[in-house]
Amino acid sequence: MSTRAAIAIGAHPDDIEFYMAGTLLMLKKAGYETHYLAIANGNCGSAEYSSAMLKSIRASETRAAAKILGAQVHPSLTNDLEILYNVELLSGLTAVIREVKPQIVLTHSPQDYMEDHMTASRLAVTAAFARGMPNFKCVPARPATEHEVTVYHAMPHGLCDPLRRRIIPGAFVNTTSVQKVKREALAAHKSQQRWLDVSQKINSFLLAMETMCLDLGKLSRRFKCAEGWRRHSHLGFCAPEADPLRDALGKNYLINAAYERDLERGG
Repeated sequence: MSTRAAIAIGAHPDDIEFYMAGTLLMLKKAGYETHYLAIANGNCGSAEYSSAMLKSIRASETRAAAKILGAQVHPSLTNDLEILYNVELLSGLTAVIREVKPQIVLTHSPQDYMEDHMTASRLAVTAAFARGMPNFKCVPARPATEHEVTVYHAMPHGLCDPLRRRIIPGAFVNTTSVQKVKREALAAHKSQQRWLDVSQKINSFLLAMETMCLDLGKLSRRFKCAEGWRRHSHLGFCAPEADPLRDALGKNYLINAAYERDLERGG
């Protein structure tokens, strides 16, 4: 059997740790090869360092965090606020998808509090879709692949869309057993703490992450700590019934039956 692989695609360094790392760790425990890609390099996230210096700092922190997670890190593709839906970024992401051949893609919510997150989500979805299109040329060049892939969208920051409407998970992953490692990986992004304190009034991004996981755990009514996910349409990606997170994580994966009923009703 070929190696099972999963990739987390975030907008910035520390997004993966904040929203997705618990699930990535659980997949690693389940035998998946795991990969880590922050599209932007974090060069704008400071009032203290120059862009060039901050790129270097954030790259070092990203490597340290990925090592803690046991994931293979892929280089960032652009600067902060330059995550735009364009061919250049789509080409770079498609090359990574074709190289890794993941069965699972974890990425941002299509609705979130900032544009970088939402555009990163769009790029990840299209790159996964383009994996099997030989006439779409990626850079670096990689041959098209025919493997099935399932895309999962994480919860938005604050569990709301940009218009403050509540976003409900379609499924929960129990991250209780890996929460300590998730926190350690997030803490590796030391340069972010003061910046988020000042720029977004997030007094402690570690506490904010823990609170989000605890809130999702309560929402699940089963787990202490959780990450929430919504599964993308299967069309163009995989079989209708494909749910590899369910298959890999078993009892640590809980489908939200109410969410599924609402989908059927068009809610």
